[in-house]
Amino acid sequence: MSKNHDKFYINGAWVSPVKPAALDVINPATERAYTQISMGSHADVDLAIAAAKAAFPSFSRTTREQRLALLRKILELYNARYNEIADAVTDEMGAPTKFAREAQAWAGQVHMEATIKALEDLEFQYQRGTTRIVREAIGVVGLITPWNWPLNQIVCKVAPALAAGCTMVLKPSEIAPISGIIFAEIMHDAGVPKGVFNLVNGDGPTVGQYLSGHRDIDMMSFTGSTRAGIIVAKTAAETVKRVAQELGGKSANIILDDADLVDAVSRGAAACFSNSGQSCDAPTRMFVPAAKHAQALEIAKQTALTHKVGDPRAADTVLGPVVSQIQFDKIQRLIQAGIDEGATLVVGGVGKPEGLTTGYYVKPTVFGNVNHEMTISREEIFGAVLSILPYHTEQEAIDKANDSEYGLAAYVSSTNIEHARAVAMELRAGTVNINYPDWDTHAPFGGYKQSGNGKEYADWGIFEFLETKGIVGYGKP
Repeated sequence: MSKNHDKFYINGAWVSPVKPAALDVINPATERAYTQISMGSHADVDLAIAAAKAAFPSFSRTTREQRLALLRKILELYNARYNEIADAVTDEMGAPTKFAREAQAWAGQVHMEATIKALEDLEFQYQRGTTRIVREAIGVVGLITPWNWPLNQIVCKVAPALAAGCTMVLKPSEIAPISGIIFAEIMHDAGVPKGVFNLVNGDGPTVGQYLSGHRDIDMMSFTGSTRAGIIVAKTAAETVKRVAQELGGKSANIILDDADLVDAVSRGAAACFSNSGQSCDAPTRMFVPAAKHAQALEIAKQTALTHKVGDPRAADTVLGPVVSQIQFDKIQRLIQAGIDEGATLVVGGVGKPEGLTTGYYVKPTVFGNVNHEMTISREEIFGAVLSILPYHTEQEAIDKANDSEYGLAAYVSSTNIEHARAVAMELRAGTVNINYPDWDTHAPFGGYKQSGNGKEYADWGIFEFLETKGIVGYGKP
């Protein structure tokens, strides 16, 4: 075990918890503990917040150039430990080695690069008549990140908070915490001033909720389930702090009648299965023209059969396990609900894939003839489970796509770009993807409705950590 796994990073030093409390970290491929972390208490959070509060006056007055230099150093050290970070993600959440390196660790890298580029160009002050508009750091921020894309979400919060001049306390997921500890080591080695960045591990009710309600926290940024996000928002409301949230999703994928069906369905199914289905913006509801429904089921089935499930360290593995027994059980329950409610099970189903008795492995599953009111069409499953819904008119597909409590992402496929653009404008989602584009880390990312509020990525993320001040009567520019 690393010397820092059982410690917290507070005020520029690795410290033991005030009250010892160990938690096993489970490797989901083996179902066995491979290390332990410490679980924080209110006392640990108080120490971290006090350090961040003390550091804020000086750090918030640093120049853009100073913060850019710091972010560039963090990126340099992140790159130096890149493979170690990826390996940690494989151990803690079961991401296959190739995916951990090409997607999980890569996400942290490119978001750091996007934040640096955004900070280079961002205007913190400008003149409007005789009034000076000033954007300045909001204060001490609490950051709560999930287990499914650990580096993506840590960097999407820490980097823009630093760019804005904020100080912070981070609570990574206790389920996948080791990559976050490595990230904290990088922050230390990069020379982040004492108290600017602090990390306390712990669970949501003890550490997360206390952080959310603390009077010395000026803003909360939370990524996770809608259920937990509601608790964070309610707790934060007592002190009227800003809350930015990226929550659940049940993203619609409309395959238009003029789409290349083989390409659109196969890529849509693969996107649904990616990361073992553990992505909040996964295209899990696929709408296909009713006349092409049977063909779409066959295409999706063949795609599922190419996704080999197994040991995340094996070279030919495409999908590793899901992160925990709790997640496995939830996915199994929802697959069974699909069967019980009369959807057509095309491939996959309940139970583990053949030959895999140990590990939280799920069969890539496709359902056809899904009704809009079925549980698998409405609830976020967070597993490699695709629901295919036939539609008779384009308006029907748009209306059903929008008839969801979620609104994080949506997808449209068409060989006619003008057609796709017109449909994209009708969809109530924070991100609409046309024909499966490359990931744009400079685009705004965040949801409508119960998928949250606020935006992340590049300058959009930095703005969330800034207050706007108007100095009226400032005078001529």
